[in-house]
Amino acid sequence: MRNILMTVMLLIVVVVMFTTIIAAPSTGSKAMIEAKGTAINTEIGTLLAP
Repeated sequence: MRNILMTVMLLIVVVVMFTTIIAAPSTGSKAMIEAKGTAINTEIGTLLAP
């Protein structure tokens, strides 16, 4: 019983950490990567424009 409880608690912690670190809408890693990608695409577009 104790092992099941520890496993469930660990899974809850992992899910909470994932949502706060990676999937946060404005400060998460995913949002930061998308923002940097957009900035680089814009910069490359200005370099290629005649």
